[in-house]
Amino acid sequence: MLDQSQIDAFNRDGVIVVPDVLAGDVLAAVRAEYSGLLDTLYAGWHREGRVPPPEGRDFQDKLLTSYKAGCDWFQPMDISLPGDEITPDTPFHFGPAVFDMITCARLLDLVECLIGPEITSNPIQHVRLKPPAGELHKDEIRAHVGGTDWHQDRGVAHEEADATTMVTVWLAISDATVENGCLQAIPGTPRMYPHCPKTQTAIADGVLDVGKAQALPVKAGGAVIFHPLTPHASLDNVSKQFRWSFDIRYNVTGQPTGRAHFPDFVARSRAQPETELRDWRAWLSMWEHARARLSGQAHIPIHRWDASSPSCA
Repeated sequence: MLDQSQIDAFNRDGVIVVPDVLAGDVLAAVRAEYSGLLDTLYAGWHREGRVPPPEGRDFQDKLLTSYKAGCDWFQPMDISLPGDEITPDTPFHFGPAVFDMITCARLLDLVECLIGPEITSNPIQHVRLKPPAGELHKDEIRAHVGGTDWHQDRGVAHEEADATTMVTVWLAISDATVENGCLQAIPGTPRMYPHCPKTQTAIADGVLDVGKAQALPVKAGGAVIFHPLTPHASLDNVSKQFRWSFDIRYNVTGQPTGRAHFPDFVARSRAQPETELRDWRAWLSMWEHARARLSGQAHIPIHRWDASSPSCA
């Protein structure tokens, strides 16, 4: 649970860092699940002659080797469908360890302190496995792999969710340090800034005082929790290692998620506990059905900002 001083800090600053959110067994299970997933992907690429043999290579070495070879592990490892075109075989990952992480009691206790006891797991969620900046391809534009521009999470959701009570929880799977590209945020009174389509959707140039930014390092298992209007970005990863995190969101049940074409679920309900989703297989099935449905439809853009806006001139 959060104490009153933490709740007051969140209400004042729009961001708090909370250590020791994920227990060791939860972290270990997520790491093992992703290690097994990467082993399968890597073995396939090796059979195709795209990467060298896996023997003697650990998780990070396999990630970097396959990235350099142009093998895409991001989308097969992500806990979402992409924001661009969706096909019947677009890969993603929805496994038991990640589900247990998103629904673990300690994490939901913290969220309940901020948005109340009726909690929906919002579908705007991603894994982030960020290579050292010096290893990035020159044409790398994916914010979930490379750098993240200044933005607000409300700004990268559909307008229908502008009044939704929501929090983002950024979970560190490896230590997040200034050197390896931890988050930075600008604390203060929440307000909406204009955004522009850049490499990603980002706050318009010249409207933020980035001199007020504060770095937010956190140990593995800890979390950075922030309000959807808190401006934030990542620092460059200038270390020699990957930085691994998940960013997930929760909103008050019954309110718009900001991405209605993707599935959500009730993670906690004090009023109607029977509505809680407790089977990871049902979670996976929801996303499989969404993929099948969306692959037969016209593309639904996930961003709402137009480059013709005066703020983007």
